[in-house]
Amino acid sequence: MLPLKSEVRDGMRIDWDTPIEMDDGLVLRADIFRPLAAGKYPAILTYGPYGKGVAFQEGYKTAWEIMARENPDVVAGTTSNYANWEVVDPEKWVPDGYVCIRVDSRGAGRSPGFLRHNDGRETRDIHLCIEWAAVQPWCTGKVGMNGISYYASNQWRAAASQPPHLAAICVWEGWADAYRDSNRHGGIACTFRKNWQDMQVKTVQHGVGERGRRHPVTGELACGPETLTEEELAENREDMWAEVLARPLDSDYYRERTPDLSKVTVPLLSCANWGGQGLHPRGNYEGFVGAASRQKWLEVHGGSHWAPFYTDYGVNLQKRFLDHFLKGIDNGWDKQPRVQLLVRHPGERFVLRHENEWPLARTVWTNLFLDPEGMRLAAAPVASTGSAAYEMMGDGVSFSTEPLRTETEICGPVALKLFLSSSTADADIFAVLSVFDAAGQEVVFQGALDPHTPIGQGWLRASQRKLDPVRSLPERPYHSHDEKEPLTPGEVYELDVEIWPTGIVIPPGYRIALTVRGKDYEHAGAAATLSNMKNPMKGCGPFVHDDETDRPPALFNGRVTLHCGPDRPARLLLPVIPPKP
Repeated sequence: MLPLKSEVRDGMRIDWDTPIEMDDGLVLRADIFRPLAAGKYPAILTYGPYGKGVAFQEGYKTAWEIMARENPDVVAGTTSNYANWEVVDPEKWVPDGYVCIRVDSRGAGRSPGFLRHNDGRETRDIHLCIEWAAVQPWCTGKVGMNGISYYASNQWRAAASQPPHLAAICVWEGWADAYRDSNRHGGIACTFRKNWQDMQVKTVQHGVGERGRRHPVTGELACGPETLTEEELAENREDMWAEVLARPLDSDYYRERTPDLSKVTVPLLSCANWGGQGLHPRGNYEGFVGAASRQKWLEVHGGSHWAPFYTDYGVNLQKRFLDHFLKGIDNGWDKQPRVQLLVRHPGERFVLRHENEWPLARTVWTNLFLDPEGMRLAAAPVASTGSAAYEMMGDGVSFSTEPLRTETEICGPVALKLFLSSSTADADIFAVLSVFDAAGQEVVFQGALDPHTPIGQGWLRASQRKLDPVRSLPERPYHSHDEKEPLTPGEVYELDVEIWPTGIVIPPGYRIALTVRGKDYEHAGAAATLSNMKNPMKGCGPFVHDDETDRPPALFNGRVTLHCGPDRPARLLLPVIPPKP
């Protein structure tokens, strides 16, 4: 089977709709961008559901416009004719001696089949695509993976399957744990998955045909030559949200979609976003720490979910890493410190700093105790017994430090210990870590998607408070999520809440605050919008938890009381970073 068409355009040989046959006989379709000069080159492969024939500029219009306006280096040196959501721009890679391969995942775009995400069949497909690419006459036999989000997360699973020719992975903002990172935060269902499938996946399912977009270059239908009925399309895809609602506990379903990090042995670069709370960064940190790879690096940046990947900073970082492992270039990467941070300051200011490990070895783990008297975060344990109560669907209760006397950096995972009682048999905890300036105004930051995010968030369903004693750490509680333990109304329970890693340098005079509430954080200002998001974003982006099937009002519209005192030392554990010696 041959490509739909092979042609020379913009200094590249492009093979459109190249067939790649899987071991069950199904044929996936890939676009392949190659250098014109004869020879063998390493390949960068991506596999995902967003439609390789959908232009970034059309499918994700507002995201493209913001990126092009705010980051002009992204669109410099390229026609952008081949720009595609969350994958590399071939015009910036092919001239440097790479083959870029874009595979439409099974059931999406130009690839037929049943559309089901992140399962074992998909992992097998990626494994086979890597091995197919490696033996093509234009490939050196070295294949790398590089991409954002979906195109990042599947790298963890592909690497764990250990394809012989996978030489390196660059996981740019990609989740790892299908239960804890992606679908159920602390056990609470995140409605992002429901809206994501509606907005970004069903719209490019194979068979949308004439109702879908056309490839901006070839003019071919981006979702395949056939047009199926809505009923036929529904029969040919998994109802992802129904699957999540049907599985409130961790199970084989989620574990099939979660990599065994002990089997990830290839060189890797894991790139996280400080503002990615709600989907990606936990996987980047956990993947970096948990992978068995001897050659592994962590990078953390700020800004939007997509733009930093395409900037000169992002592309240069990716190329240094991949040049070293795919081309064998002695470019000093072997001397690169294992952790590279763009340390965040208020005002979206970032300062480059290198470290040698994560969490940082010099961290001073600092407890701040919840004191209901004055609603303080106190440095010393609370001497007297007290409590603070809130309605679950209200704004919660907030505790704050005094104005900081000196500049203070926090960087790393955060943990919260609570003692609570509920008026019902359950309670959902939403823990929000914030910073307020000297005038008392909350300092919010550009999140991966939402421009008004707090510095940290954590979640926990009280009935799923059970800890895994082997995997839990003081700074990173790990919950088993294998059984429900309902609360007895009025009885006090001890809970450990994981707050996802964060980083910020806080000026003197500012305050650190913790809010505990029973619903998602909301920024006081105007909501933001993106064309590829279903709802206006109010501070959490699309990563909200508002489905009444998962959160029935009878259980989650009661009253919670937080208990504090000498025998109930409720506290926030912060990773305070002293200056380097």
